[in-house]
Amino acid sequence: MLEAKARWIISEAMEDEAEETAGKLAAELSLHPLVARLLAVRGLKRAEDAKRFLYGGAELFHDPFLLKGMAEAVERIRHSLREGEKIRIYGDYDADGISSTALMIFLMKRLGACYDTYIPHRIHEGYGLNREALDQAAAAGVKLIVTVDTGISAKEEIAYAAELGMDVVVTDHHEPPPELPDMAVALVNPKQPGCPYPCKELAGVGVALKLAHALLGELPREWLEIAAIGTVADLMPLTDENRLIVKLGLEQMRHTSNMGLRALLDVAGVERGAVNEGHIGFSLAPRINASGRMQHANLAVRLLTTESEQEAEHLAFDLDALNKERQKIVEDMMKEALALLDGRDLDSQRVIIAAKEGWNVGVAGIVASKLLERFYRPVIVFAVDDKTGLAKGSARSIAGFDIHHALTEASDLLDHFGGHQAAAGLTLRAELLPELESRLSRLALEELRQEDLTPIIQADLACSLSETTLPCIEQLSVLAPFGNGNPSPRFVFNKLRIAGKRTMGKDRQHLKLTLEETAAASASCSMEAVSFNCGQAAERLATASCLDLVGELSVNVWNGSRKPQILIHDMRVSEPQVFDWRGTAARKGMRLPELPQGSGILIFHRSGAEALPQEWRELPLWLVEEGMEEDPRPMNRTALLTDFRELRDAVLYTLPSTRESLDKTVALMGKLRRVYAVFADALRLDGVRTPGREVFKHFYALLLREKELDSGDARVWPALKKRFGLEEPVSRMILEIFVELGFVKREGARYCAAEAVQKRDLAQSALYRRMMNRDRMEQLYIYSTAAELRELILEARSGGGEASTLESKRRMNR
Repeated sequence: MLEAKARWIISEAMEDEAEETAGKLAAELSLHPLVARLLAVRGLKRAEDAKRFLYGGAELFHDPFLLKGMAEAVERIRHSLREGEKIRIYGDYDADGISSTALMIFLMKRLGACYDTYIPHRIHEGYGLNREALDQAAAAGVKLIVTVDTGISAKEEIAYAAELGMDVVVTDHHEPPPELPDMAVALVNPKQPGCPYPCKELAGVGVALKLAHALLGELPREWLEIAAIGTVADLMPLTDENRLIVKLGLEQMRHTSNMGLRALLDVAGVERGAVNEGHIGFSLAPRINASGRMQHANLAVRLLTTESEQEAEHLAFDLDALNKERQKIVEDMMKEALALLDGRDLDSQRVIIAAKEGWNVGVAGIVASKLLERFYRPVIVFAVDDKTGLAKGSARSIAGFDIHHALTEASDLLDHFGGHQAAAGLTLRAELLPELESRLSRLALEELRQEDLTPIIQADLACSLSETTLPCIEQLSVLAPFGNGNPSPRFVFNKLRIAGKRTMGKDRQHLKLTLEETAAASASCSMEAVSFNCGQAAERLATASCLDLVGELSVNVWNGSRKPQILIHDMRVSEPQVFDWRGTAARKGMRLPELPQGSGILIFHRSGAEALPQEWRELPLWLVEEGMEEDPRPMNRTALLTDFRELRDAVLYTLPSTRESLDKTVALMGKLRRVYAVFADALRLDGVRTPGREVFKHFYALLLREKELDSGDARVWPALKKRFGLEEPVSRMILEIFVELGFVKREGARYCAAEAVQKRDLAQSALYRRMMNRDRMEQLYIYSTAAELRELILEARSGGGEASTLESKRRMNR
């Protein structure tokens, strides 16, 4: 068995109506049936809706004036343009705020505005509007401040700006607080109460794009590539307008003339013509964010807006260096955070708080995300300033626990906070951290069930390998771009047999499996599957085991060949696994594999204990005796102290004496997870097989003619081998069987044919029966394939009985 790391939730099984709907979609839109089913389970059941989703363009953008406050914002900005007033664009230091600021620079230039920009320093000033920055703006003659990706919670600061004689237009996308900044001349936020705008989940740069759309009277398509960066980086749902922004923005980015983007793509090693949403999220955004985290966000703003190729190259190089520095700081902070958490009872702790002086607040959110991924608990990471006594932190949460709501409940402890249900930023006095942790933990205990502390993998459909053809996988790309709200399709595959496994990568850190359908109709269908950073799982998976997995479909391109492939997200084996270690004990110099802690060893005859490897002699050892009615007999002190029926890992070290003895033994181990089949004694008797009845008949006829056979004569055995093809041990065995049946008398070394012999069946000989049974055991357990061996063990677990399925199959094939 192998437990899954997450809970798998599959979209509700398709009703007949939905199946019919998928069929219509496939026919009307020329889609592969699996792609059509996927659209149907995602709610796109009408052909016109699916067509709009798959192929819609800029014509689907909404009227920007549907945004509450947009008309007032446009009028106030136009007033500044007419009067020549100085406008300040006030942004934020993350990738969304940076791209929003860059887009506004392009807009202000096109409008011919008198403007400048300001982004607060992440560490020295923190998030949002602040009085010092407003004082500086007033002193610089600013008459209008336009915020991007910030401002919706700045009620006091906007009132202060009004006192200084400055108007403020707020464009933001964060969750509005109960009290909005009523002194702002315009509030543009699709989430504010009373806003009828259809797309509520725009990024900050998305709202800035709508402002540009409203002021220009047309959609500025050339800036969609900038808007795509902030939308992906801020993890916005890629539905509605966000999907259009990213889809069209990526198309533009693949042919971009933006000097900064070209340089950034080059330094990140991304081929421009192949850039996708993943490259934005994992290659571009981290480098853009590094400027605000490590130095100042203005570096990235300059990069995105420069018209100098040389400056772009220098800035891109600087951001790449800052990102590498950021990665090192994150690595060090992660080690320190884990050291702080070492010893805590994290199984019972529902909220994790890690705080330390000297930490870089700019990367606190990254560390919080990594801790959440590791422990799957809501996490807050604080950097404590020993001079001010303030703790500034970033929070990340899991499904089922709204961190913004939780912080609202504890807002009396906080100086500042903001964010949404999955992430937030906050500041408070360091001495209040224990009280904050206590309150949040109480809330989490009330709201989170134990099962909520296990990650969830949401899958779309269960399907078979035979459905996932290369054309099908290639067609799935029409659903891109993928991200929140439109995740890359995930599929569940059940009961796939492991036909092969290996590790790959420089450090063997990745796992590659060859999987086959177990259904008879699809027996020839196989596919490779890869699990990254999961190489250690190879030792926990047995060839021929049946596993279930959830993952994505991809196309593996290698040496010009294109093949379907599964990218594994999680996997499980629901039945006990049988590890085929046959032959390992017979190979000289081969080190036996390491056994899991708590393993036990079974032998089926006493002599088996003598050959036990030294490294296994301290493990619990039991003897299974033929015809036993009770548990196997403990053979050492460790076994006496171990409950046999609780055993999860069992080594079958010697060959079973009978099928029944193994069946009964395995059936007793109700918690069995893994069986290791060694059968170390089998190969010592290799070549000793019970011959057929015709051989016995001719051998006996020879004895009758010769009257006697002298076993002490060295010429006898080669002669018998030449005549019957029998090795000496087999010939001796035949003679002993004849003695037991009374066909032959033994006098010293001489075997003489008996007189007046009664006809008897060979099966009346106990030796013959033992040898036949031995042959049967070897045929079953030594010469079976790994898949057949697994079948035998699982049959034994379910009470396989005398005639196994495998034996029945073999008889039919004779």
